[in-house]
Order: sequence, then structure tokens, then C-alpha cells
Amino acid sequence: MGLKVAFLGLGVMGYPMAGHLAKAGHTVTVYNRTVSKAQQWVAEHGGKLAHTPIKAAEGQDLVFACVGNDDDLRQVCTGIDGAFHAMQPGAVFIDHTTASAKIARELHEQAESSGFGFLDAPVSGGQAGAQNGQLTVMCGGNEVDFEKAKPVIAHFAKAVTLMGESGSGQLTKMMNQICIGGLVQALSEALKFGMNAGLDVNKALDVISKGAAQSWQMENRGRTMVKDEFNFGFAVDWMRKDFSLVLEEARRNGSQLPVTALVDQFYAEVQAMGGGRWDTSSLIKRL
Repeated sequence: MGLKVAFLGLGVMGYPMAGHLAKAGHTVTVYNRTVSKAQQWVAEHGGKLAHTPIKAAEGQDLVFACVGNDDDLRQVCTGIDGAFHAMQPGAVFIDHTTASAKIARELHEQAESSGFGFLDAPVSGGQAGAQNGQLTVMCGGNEVDFEKAKPVIAHFAKAVTLMGESGSGQLTKMMNQICIGGLVQALSEALKFGMNAGLDVNKALDVISKGAAQSWQMENRGRTMVKDEFNFGFAVDWMRKDFSLVLEEARRNGSQLPVTALVDQFYAEVQAMGGGRWDTSSLIKRL
């Protein structure tokens, strides 16, 4: 049976994610800060438009959010018109924003004290993953809340996993971003090395992608990097926001992340080149 759900935030990720929920037969109410985007979504998918998060959350079984950062998330949750003020007992709030583990724990505590659930559930897979319903979702929170939300999240995901207590989803996403940064820098260096050596780098990619060096970044970004194409994908600005969360958490838990810190500065150089909205594979530009 279809549930009553709301989706807060219709950016490049949230828009298609909410669309998958509507296609699956759920009654979807959407909220977006720019109202025209919500109007466009309703025209395309049906459902309802709410002008505030609190109105979107009224009477819903599940409320999803995918916004920009900690401040945006706090605003849509606990601000004057925040969704938390309308959440009914037994409902679950699922946050797909890449945010800090600190705010995840903070909001989980507030939700629990008010009788409803909260999951931090950041995603990996990018815009293409959202559009194709092939995201990987890493969750933190209570198992009971997770089991309520999992079959609905699965409409836009290929994998949905409970990682542990509140904040665990965000910490897992940080691991994901650490891995991506190092991989993209190494791929950039390898491609530039091959070019300088006079190799047919596309042919070289065909070969090494069949061995131990294979990665998603190599398969999906190698050839566009060679062609100097970066006007798509996960933006450098977003990666630097994520890295700021990673490095802050590393300072808190005593982790040493020298490669991540270095790649973060390389991305700052790409931003200075005017590449803030380029895909993260644009690290090769600075070489």
C-alpha cells in the first residue's frame, strides 16, 4: 500500500528521488525553497505542493530531506516553519543530506524526545544514480525506524544499509568521500603521466581497467578527463563542503588524513581556476 510521504529539497538529487517515490505509488508532498521547482515537480509527477516544511510534514508517515548543509537541514527541521513541529508519533524523518555526524545526533535526540524517528541517510551514486534509482544509502539510527523506511528508500536505491547508531550514516559517507578524493587524484596523475609519456591513454585505460587498478572513477570518468570534459556530475564546490566535514571529524576523532587534506587544497586550486561547478574529476586540470 502507498504511504503518505513528504520530500523537502528538490535539487539535482532530491528531484528524481522524490519522483521515484511518486512512481512507486506513494502520495508525495514536496517542498522546495524555490517554489517554481516544486511547481515543476508537481506538474510532472502529480502529488501536492507545500510552501513550508511544517505544512509538508503534516500527517505524513515518512518525511525525506535532501538539502545543502547543516544550517539548511536545521532550518527545515527545527526552524520556525520546520518539519519537526508537525511530525506525528511513529513517523520517521529520513535525511539524505551529506551533513555532519554532530547534527545527525542532535536531530535524532530531538526527534526521539518528541516520539518520532530520525535516520541520517546520506547517499552515494551522484545525479545519475538518483535518476536511475541506483543510489547507495548508508543509514544511522534505530533499527525499528530503519525497517519502516528501508522498503521506501529502496525505490531509488540499489543498496540500503543500517551502519549503526545515529551519525553512523554520515561517518560512512565521509569514508566514501575520502576514498573518492584519493582515487581521482591518482587517476589524474596516471592520465597526465601517460600523456607525457606519449601513450594512447584511452587504450591504456582499456587495459588497466581490466586489472587491479579498476575503479568506478576510472570506468566512468577516465575518458571524459582525457577529453577535458567536466560540465556534469558532482561539483568541486560540493566536494570541498564534504571535505570540510571530513577534516573536522578527523580532528575530533584523532585521524590523520594527509592525502585528503592535500587533495582538498588541490580542489581549492580548481575553484580558483573557475571550476567550482566542474565535476570532481577536474583535478586533472591543475596538472
